Amino acid sequence: MPEHSPRPRPPKKARTKLRQTAEKAFGLSRLRPEQLAAMEQLLEGRDVLVVMPTGSGKSAIYQVPALELPGPTVVVSPLIALQRDQVNSLEESAAPEAVAVNSAQGAQDSTQAWKAIGNGNAEYIFLAPEQLAKEDVLGELQRARPTLFVVDEAHCVSAWGHDFRPDYLRLRHAIGRLGHPRVLALTATAGGPIREDIVGHLGMSDPVRIVAGFDRPNLYLQVRHAGEAVDKLTYVADWVESAPKPGLVYAATRRDTERCAEALTDRGVRAAAFHAGLKQGERKDIQEEFMADHLEVVVATSAFGMGIDKPNVRFVAHASVPESLDSYYQQIGRAGRDDQRADAVLFYRPEDLGLQRFLTARPLDPADVKEVAEAVQDHNGPVSPTEVDREVDQSRRKAMNSLNLLEQADVVRTTDRGRFDYDDEDIAPEDAAEQAAEVSAKRKQLDRSRIDVLRNYAETASCRRQFLLGYFGESLERPCGFCDTCDAGTAQAHAAPADTEFPADSRVRHPEWGQGTVVNQEADRITVLFDDEGYRTLSLAAVHENDLLAAD
Repeated sequence: MPEHSPRPRPPKKARTKLRQTAEKAFGLSRLRPEQLAAMEQLLEGRDVLVVMPTGSGKSAIYQVPALELPGPTVVVSPLIALQRDQVNSLEESAAPEAVAVNSAQGAQDSTQAWKAIGNGNAEYIFLAPEQLAKEDVLGELQRARPTLFVVDEAHCVSAWGHDFRPDYLRLRHAIGRLGHPRVLALTATAGGPIREDIVGHLGMSDPVRIVAGFDRPNLYLQVRHAGEAVDKLTYVADWVESAPKPGLVYAATRRDTERCAEALTDRGVRAAAFHAGLKQGERKDIQEEFMADHLEVVVATSAFGMGIDKPNVRFVAHASVPESLDSYYQQIGRAGRDDQRADAVLFYRPEDLGLQRFLTARPLDPADVKEVAEAVQDHNGPVSPTEVDREVDQSRRKAMNSLNLLEQADVVRTTDRGRFDYDDEDIAPEDAAEQAAEVSAKRKQLDRSRIDVLRNYAETASCRRQFLLGYFGESLERPCGFCDTCDAGTAQAHAAPADTEFPADSRVRHPEWGQGTVVNQEADRITVLFDDEGYRTLSLAAVHENDLLAAD
């Protein structure tokens, strides 16, 4: 395993030097305190987790110190389009060259990229997580000896939903193979459990955690309840037709994006549907037309928006509920980046929660896990993920997911070279699959509880901003005055008392569910994130009557 470069102490005037580099190379005349704090810690050689709102300059946190460190910077970025945008942005600055290696480019382009990294001409290399599962890519990186490893959109490490990419959980092994250079994890949205997932799954070493304020006071938060008698997409289209534009609409399925975009077009709105079923060229054209204001509205699945920096988006509307408040906050963060008023509107119908529950409840197939366990066991020695993938009759994604679950169940262990070894020959593959299923069930329980919290957000009569910020561990002393429940006059009546015995972010203990953290309290109920049970909402009357919670 290679030794990474020595970790230099920052110069006495590190902040001055960082500011000078930011202005000279990137034209940044001002750096936020959170940006500077994170940059300094990286120069100190520390691992750093940064949670900052969308549009607050997370990219600068690696771009600037990278120029003060020896060796190249690896940036793991989930989408090829996002990598392309990041490379183009760096090319427009005075920074050294940036390159990408991905499945969309030819072998010659990849060879040129590695050559630029190898001879020191390129400072930044952008890769998808799947690339880091390849031996040849890791070999090239080991020779390049990077000193900074960046995971952009780091919440993807914790995204265990139907679109989960299991290669994110293999990143810590790649980091280990590279001698554990400094690790920087960046995300705009991460509640308590997701932060812990990021730190654990990336193997971050005693990381500095920098969490900026979550409040976006220029966003007007609103939930519109759609009755059963109305066609919901028509209801959404009616609202969007008269709303200030441009804007984004998120829908649950490809068919819904097309239906809603068609309804808007019929009303004279310049709209287009965006989803993963379109050809890459079509998706690129839609994105460029939206950025240039040729399109007024994009109706999209969650595939759209990551990395989009369009300041004048006037609304983000959800035609259906997302899988969690984490995803919701990530998506509404694409509105109002110019600090002018923008609307975040959730069109809600309780039965819509069924789709998210269905996606969360899809069962793990024990036969798939057993097959993967047998493949590892039969090797009687370390086996690479690629070899396992070749030997099982299932998709690579399923195989990698099974490997991750087996590792978390302590059935297989990972060697220093990122290969898998069966940890205990006394455990039969069918028993291994059962242990992995228990790990999966615990994760699904947390995911289901997140859906329940989303329902509570949609149905609350208290201040929506207080509820949303509380979920992320941030307190708002009084109702915000800029959401629909404040306008309706219900927020104040349902607010928690100022002298509450269970303030947000305090630790409590339940006789059955154990330890937890308070995430929100209203006049008559309290929501707690329990360490082992996920989110639970309890009646305060029941809490007091049965002595269910104690300060921990």
